[in-house]
Amino acid sequence: MAVYYSKEKVAEITQQYGKDGKDTGNVEVQVALLTYQIESLSAHLRQNPKDHSTRRSLLHKVGQRKSLLAYYAKKDIFKYRSLIEKLGLRK
Repeated sequence: MAVYYSKEKVAEITQQYGKDGKDTGNVEVQVALLTYQIESLSAHLRQNPKDHSTRRSLLHKVGQRKSLLAYYAKKDIFKYRSLIEKLGLRK
C-alpha cells in the first residue's frame, strides 16, 4: 500500500517549521513531517486494521521520530519543548 503525500502539504509543513521552503534537513521539519505521516497512516489503519505492512511502516516512522526527538532533546532542550508543544505530542 502506497501512501502519497501532497507536495503542497509537505511544502506547507516545511515552510512552517523550517527556515525557508526548502529546509527539509532541519530536525524540526523532519519531526513535523514524520508526525504528519504518522497521523495519516494511523487514520488508514483505523479503516484497515489488517493491513500489516502499513502497521510495520507506521512503527518504523514512530521509531524514527522517537530517535530524532531524543537527539533534539540532548541538543537543545528548550527548542525540543517548544516543538513538542507546537506539535501536541505530549499530553
